Amino acid sequence: MIRASLDLIAEISLGAFLAMSLMTIQFWTLVGLAGPLLLILLAQFLLALAINMLLVFPLLGGTYDAAVIAAGFSGFTLGSTPTAMANMTAVTQRFGPSPKAFIVLPLVSAFFIDLLNAVLIPFFLHRV
Repeated sequence: MIRASLDLIAEISLGAFLAMSLMTIQFWTLVGLAGPLLLILLAQFLLALAINMLLVFPLLGGTYDAAVIAAGFSGFTLGSTPTAMANMTAVTQRFGPSPKAFIVLPLVSAFFIDLLNAVLIPFFLHRV
């Protein structure tokens, strides 16, 4: 009962976040940059795929939890934490739950990365 309620809240929150994000993008202003943006997107995708397959999954042990975390990591590298959560949800809905992944990835991606950014961004801004 509680799990179903949490799943419903998570789905609604993720849907609302993605809808608000996509509604505010002004795609028509990016028409002139379509080629370079696609090239950058392709490079980012290939680098994220290589890191995921060659580093993340093997270093985490190659287990099912490692596969779910790797799916979340791919979402995080190509988007944000909600994208990572959506990727992990898609994998676990098909192949079964992975509580460890749903604890580890949000903590690392949301908490530690935010703390690291809070230190690094001012550092680099003052060096320029």
